[in-house]
Amino acid sequence: MKIYINGKFYDKENAKVSVFDHGLLYGDGVFEGIRSYSRRVFKLSEHIDRLLESAQSIMLKIPLTKEQLIKAVVQTLKINKLENAYIRLVVSRGVGDLGLDPRKCTQGPTIIVIADKIALYPEKLYREGLAIVTVPTVRNLPEALNPQIKSLNYLNNILAKIEAANAGCDEAIMLDSLGYVAECTGDNIFVVKNGHLYTPPQCMGTLRGITRDSILEIARRDKIPAHEHVITRHEVYISDECFLTGTAAEVIPVVKVDGRVIGQGKPGKLTLNLIKKFKELTVKNGVKY
Repeated sequence: MKIYINGKFYDKENAKVSVFDHGLLYGDGVFEGIRSYSRRVFKLSEHIDRLLESAQSIMLKIPLTKEQLIKAVVQTLKINKLENAYIRLVVSRGVGDLGLDPRKCTQGPTIIVIADKIALYPEKLYREGLAIVTVPTVRNLPEALNPQIKSLNYLNNILAKIEAANAGCDEAIMLDSLGYVAECTGDNIFVVKNGHLYTPPQCMGTLRGITRDSILEIARRDKIPAHEHVITRHEVYISDECFLTGTAAEVIPVVKVDGRVIGQGKPGKLTLNLIKKFKELTVKNGVKY
């Protein structure tokens, strides 16, 4: 495996960053998780746009253009000879001192691209569905650390993931500060009721998911009624279907939430149809390499 770091490629064993890097010391940086399918990088332009938006929000100036970042991703896939891959693009503030002040990071950002394979959930769960649980850890307040920023500080999500694991589940629903459903630890959430699709709005403490947007795009194209508005746990419990979306997870059904069986207790018809349509979209849309 070859890892891209600041314009050069290193073997996995030699791919290293300084212990003074602000990404390590403080989670000071941004990242993207990206997928490629059959030598096409899915929604690469959209991922890079979101990375640049996150960087803009935390006042992190990335020295590469959008086109240069795209080239770095494609080069990493080519050198590793991967047809289907998960790509992690990381930009940290770079090397500073032990203090908080980002002005001390005078060497510029550290840019890393890793390409590998990933299986977030076992294949069995895509056929049979997930059981998930609501956890006590709430999603970050937008006024504190806006969840729209895909930052290297993922402790909020990790704490929720620990609570899910302690409850014997692979994933968790996180609520916002008002008690509405926000998202899961690494995925956006959708419910289906009477043929209508519902997902929390971006303004309520959720990340603007690329896969989430793809599902909404498919819904618009296929004239499936889709709505972005606040969702309560009650609305999840009484839904006909539920599923999660994310770059690593893709689209995965949920069949039980907080011990309540969702619908018929198996992946629903609309969910299965959207999984099929999403897979079709991934092989048609993307940057070739």
